[in-house]
Amino acid sequence: MKNLKFIIKIAIFTLLIFMNTGLTFSQEKSNRTVKIAKNVYSFTSNNGYYSMFIITEDGVIVIESVSTKHSKEMVREIKKITNKPIKYLLHSHNHWDHSSGGQVFLDIGATTLAHIEAYKWMKANPGRDMAIPKEYWNGNKKEITLGNSTIELHYLGMNHGLGMTVFILPKHKLAYIADLVTPNRVLPMIVPDFNIKEWEKSLKELLKMDFNKAIYSHNEKTNGLAIYGGDKKDIKLLSRFIKDIRAGIYNELKKGTPPFEIPNILKLPKYKHWNKYDEWLALNVWRILLDEWMGPFPWKANN
Repeated sequence: MKNLKFIIKIAIFTLLIFMNTGLTFSQEKSNRTVKIAKNVYSFTSNNGYYSMFIITEDGVIVIESVSTKHSKEMVREIKKITNKPIKYLLHSHNHWDHSSGGQVFLDIGATTLAHIEAYKWMKANPGRDMAIPKEYWNGNKKEITLGNSTIELHYLGMNHGLGMTVFILPKHKLAYIADLVTPNRVLPMIVPDFNIKEWEKSLKELLKMDFNKAIYSHNEKTNGLAIYGGDKKDIKLLSRFIKDIRAGIYNELKKGTPPFEIPNILKLPKYKHWNKYDEWLALNVWRILLDEWMGPFPWKANN
């Protein structure tokens, strides 16, 4: 009997731990919305993606839908803050993991918008969770004014994906940047769908733009700082990292290292604290090595 009571106590204790762990997990997974400037908010549904929305006198502008789940949760968060209608959803680029979820905004009467290059790709390659944008824009720059706020849309060329748009709020000196910069992380895996040289040119252009703070669609900063974004230091660090990989490759070639052994040899210990350093550094080196060996890709004529 004593053993049975002891077992029951242990079982109850274990169940309580499980329940508390589940509660903690649920809290950690809850939505997060943070005010980053007057009437400007950063949002994440804790899926590794960050969106941004701006509340104006005449309605709300949302940047980056990500997915239906992410978008529905974001709309709920917006409604907690304001009863103004959501007027615009702005897509940063074509990739499904960023451009999905648009139907949520179409259903509530918002105008969904992407650069023409992203729009054409999305129309030709509809994702399972993606809705074709209602409108598209062309050229290198567009301005949208809603109420008392103006947002600039900048197309910087073939850097990543198609129609990649950088968003600037001039009044707040604030930017939203998707995929081109991910603070505190090495390059993504095999660096898919990036033109490295054009990407580097775009990073230089970003540094010339008039903003002090940026919300990044991906951010690996710890201690809850990711949702607050970053600044131009993050852009400079990424630029330096790409240059250091390239310099390291040529240094190994000068030493006579066979080219295809370099990815397993080259180390950049000053970046060791960055996320995915151990898993992805060799893949990053492979990609830049191949670009230097064969030439940049993808590529297309600008005219």
